[in-house]
Amino acid sequence: MKLSKLFTKTKREVSKDEESINAQLLGKGGFINKEMAGVYSYLPLGLKVYKKIENIIREEMNLIDGQEVFMPTLQPKENWLKTNRWNIMDDLYKVSDKSDREFALGPTHEEIVTPLVKKFVNSYKDLPVYIYQFQNKFRMELRAKSGLLRTREFMMKDLYSFHTDDKDLDEYYEKAKEAYLKIFKRLELEAYFTYASGGTFSKYSHEFQVVTEAGEDEISICKKCKVAINKEIINEHKVCPECGNKDLVVKKSIEVGNIFKLKDKYSKPFDLTFKDKDGKDQVVIMGCYGFGPARALGTLVEVHHDENGIIWPESVAPFKVHLITIGGATSDGEKIYKDLVKNGIEVLFDDREVVSAGQKFSDADLIGCPIRLVVSEKTLEKDSVEYKERNKKEAKLIKISEITKFVK
Repeated sequence: MKLSKLFTKTKREVSKDEESINAQLLGKGGFINKEMAGVYSYLPLGLKVYKKIENIIREEMNLIDGQEVFMPTLQPKENWLKTNRWNIMDDLYKVSDKSDREFALGPTHEEIVTPLVKKFVNSYKDLPVYIYQFQNKFRMELRAKSGLLRTREFMMKDLYSFHTDDKDLDEYYEKAKEAYLKIFKRLELEAYFTYASGGTFSKYSHEFQVVTEAGEDEISICKKCKVAINKEIINEHKVCPECGNKDLVVKKSIEVGNIFKLKDKYSKPFDLTFKDKDGKDQVVIMGCYGFGPARALGTLVEVHHDENGIIWPESVAPFKVHLITIGGATSDGEKIYKDLVKNGIEVLFDDREVVSAGQKFSDADLIGCPIRLVVSEKTLEKDSVEYKERNKKEAKLIKISEITKFVK
């Protein structure tokens, strides 16, 4: 991608009402555009990062036998009446057409996925089933703030599992937990497995919390086994629920994922049953596993940045290399750009000729690609380019012939 062709531009300032680091840096860097409170457009750079996060999640969901589907955002009112959530869910967006038919803009998809599975599951031989999607969600968030961390419209990965019994659910629940921890590792986010209230579903649900001062949650982390407890249940557990340790440290954090044992909460209203080995009807047991890829994007910026801009982990960076030409080195930069692309390396090439060197360096730091290469008449005298990693201060000269080796 050549910066001269990119229709977006970096900004020096963003709206004063954007207080969070992720909103400021993503807005200034041309990754997102705020349309109104809690609603953002993803621009080319931002969408590239989002898709990489999504693909990491997709790969791990496929490894635990998830099957990807795409369910509708517009959902029938009667499904929500069956689960008794039409009138009690206070953040549900409700819309109607000219015939006064009412619909829900889906904040979640239990009301769709459960009757969907009912059409295909009849026998114990049809179970277990694991279905996931990436879908636009809507929630009536009255305090939309913190950039991508608290929005009214957002992307969510939700996985639903369907089982013959609690034992099968428990086993898959552990698989999902481990898959989530692998996702966070690949994203270079340190997430704490956090005990939270299970509500009407079970004794506990579990969250995956990333520690940062930008977080609105508060967790108590066990210094011994690194398990955490959400603030809402800490009064019940003055000690770690895993190891019994009393030495807990309180930190602010962001919830990026959560997992629930739904049991028969939604299968019963929709009469989702199966015939067991004896031919008797049994209620299907369910689990739910949510992950916010858009929230993960915002969290990454909150965790990985400095005073100059974003520092993307390589796994999700919009491009691996930010190539800059200075002075009369554009044609040489073009050759290097083509060679890198030919070798399968993603490059953002700042080929702009009317922009100062200082502006180019500033934009490179703001956008935050892992590697910066600078080609100038001075470096070309030594048949070299300047090589600098975004998370390091020192730069060095490397031979043009060795660029691909260094970058890879």
